Amino acid sequence: MTDQTENPLTLYNSLTRTKEQFIPQDPKRVTMYNCGPTVYSYAHIGNARAAVVADVLFRVLRHIYGEDAVVYARNITDVDDRIIQSAKETGLPISEITEKYARIYNEDLAALNCLPPTVQPHATQHIPHMIEMIQDLIDKDVAYESDGHVFFDVSKYEDYGKLSGNTLDALRGGDRVGEGEVARKKNAADFVLWKPELHGVGWDAPFGRGRPGWHIECSAMAKATLGEVIDIHCGGVDLKFPHHENEIAQSCCANDEKVFANYWVHNEFLNMGSEKMSKSLGNVTLVHNLLKEWDGEVIRLALLKAHYRSELQWSERLLSHSKIQLDGWYRRKAKTMDVKRDDTDWVFGALYKDLSTPIVLTAIGGMSEAFDKTLNIIFHSEEDGSDKTSADLISEAAYFKRTFILNANLLGLLQKDPEDWFKGNASSDEAAEFDAIAKRREEARAKKDWPAADAARDEATARGIILEDGPDGTTWRKA
Repeated sequence: MTDQTENPLTLYNSLTRTKEQFIPQDPKRVTMYNCGPTVYSYAHIGNARAAVVADVLFRVLRHIYGEDAVVYARNITDVDDRIIQSAKETGLPISEITEKYARIYNEDLAALNCLPPTVQPHATQHIPHMIEMIQDLIDKDVAYESDGHVFFDVSKYEDYGKLSGNTLDALRGGDRVGEGEVARKKNAADFVLWKPELHGVGWDAPFGRGRPGWHIECSAMAKATLGEVIDIHCGGVDLKFPHHENEIAQSCCANDEKVFANYWVHNEFLNMGSEKMSKSLGNVTLVHNLLKEWDGEVIRLALLKAHYRSELQWSERLLSHSKIQLDGWYRRKAKTMDVKRDDTDWVFGALYKDLSTPIVLTAIGGMSEAFDKTLNIIFHSEEDGSDKTSADLISEAAYFKRTFILNANLLGLLQKDPEDWFKGNASSDEAAEFDAIAKRREEARAKKDWPAADAARDEATARGIILEDGPDGTTWRKA
């Protein structure tokens, strides 16, 4: 466990709208929940931002409290009307659709260097917990049955709207998009907990055979995997209302008015140019497609360039700059220097101040440049205007390298061996071909056969690789 006395972790709590020092209920079991995907299609880059933000927080918490002390749940929603409809249209079993897209989601996030969650509950595995929670809400007279449905009565929960700022008076003007059950409700703002079966898909319950509403799923899964009160709940700002607001209402009522989550961490939208990404605008970018063109670490760095509570302008230029930046860091990581961790390892304070990743990234860049400069002084006898000894400089260089790598690792960056990084995702057959091209240039240069050396270089360029000549021969890397 890391001492937090001098530099405590602070987080902006969306519920209180203030930055607060993070104090877990139990430092030996820190709990966090993040809303995962509805697995009927591919995840988009906006989904990825929420996952990467949560992953950075997960890594920081593990660094502070210990890897085994943090329990992170990220769910899979594998029962949903869109999934049921997709199964009907394609003729495929629901499980085949959900297992496919859940696997792809996990693979895509792994490519972005997201650690696997401690637990990944699936909605279909927790239907009994949902039914139990709904029945409890009915028994407590905060939910009611109506024409095969069960609704939560928002008028029975005084704090409804505290997270999002929506008041009941403002919500009485009409029904929310997607409910379509105004005639069955006592109040237009009431939300559905249980619906009749759809296309033969449903589960038996005391209040009728049917399927759960979206909001009850996360409440039941969070309680089953983390407990009645969790430390941190994460998610995109688009989920603040109605999803997270409804989670709070039903969970607090089901758990005898206990707080559902002590800290709420919401990341902002991602913009494509000047517009927010949305299906209606047709500007949705899928992570799966981006990974065909860019290394996952490039995408991750791009997502961290803006503070998580600020909107992020997404562009090809942002990705290109991130690739160049990582190339520079990996070159420095490859340079020989002892970087064993010790008690002096230093985490940039901005990381503990509401996960201020842009400031940390700037500091990482500065520290990596300081490492490079110190190496030049050591190996090339460059003057630095000081009277430091060689031993002092070597120790200083090791510190610079250790610090920039440690902080980059805490952001989920610089996870690869430099040689693997520069060779990209080349297959073994491609690598053998590229090795042969590099060897031809090396041999041509040794014979001073410049036309042949140029021909090898041109062939490499055409194949999307760059040849680099050095004292130890010619090597290649992906452009």
